[in-house]
Amino acid sequence: MDGFGDESELRELIRSRSFRLGSFTLSSGAESDLYFNLKPTMMDPRGANLSARAFLARIIEERVDYVGGLEMGAVPIIAGVAAISDVDGTPVKTFFVRKQAKQHGTKDVIEGLGPLDTLSGKRVLIADDVATTGGSMLKAIRETREAGAIVDVAMVLVDREEGAKGFLRDNGVRLLSVFKASEFR
Repeated sequence: MDGFGDESELRELIRSRSFRLGSFTLSSGAESDLYFNLKPTMMDPRGANLSARAFLARIIEERVDYVGGLEMGAVPIIAGVAAISDVDGTPVKTFFVRKQAKQHGTKDVIEGLGPLDTLSGKRVLIADDVATTGGSMLKAIRETREAGAIVDVAMVLVDREEGAKGFLRDNGVRLLSVFKASEFR
């Protein structure tokens, strides 16, 4: 169907658990008639499995060293990717970027790396649940690049098709998506 197996079950889970029509103000401040809250899909056992597998199929083709993303949207998907990749025998290392450094302990912005792990010189894919403008993803990209990583690809479950692809391209990052918003209209 799409080169990554039949993802129609995941699309229908998103449609029933995470997609709404109406009048909404998005995190970007923009108004929209459609809304995606992908947490109900990513936190559902079947949805978590299908989301992680959809990402993993694409991640393996990208040959990255790590997958990371900004809290909160990326955390469920990257945790699922880490678990499923281990089960499948194709382990993918993951981390997440805090919106702001924690105020205690190590005061890290990047979480999930062991004491001997480094992003320096590593190729990293930045993940998120949904993309609208790409602003949230760019924050994670900048923090990850500041840690020395090479970031030239990002991925979301749903691209709202409202500018993120071009914005990220202008910042040297190619945006991949499992689905596009137009598939849910």
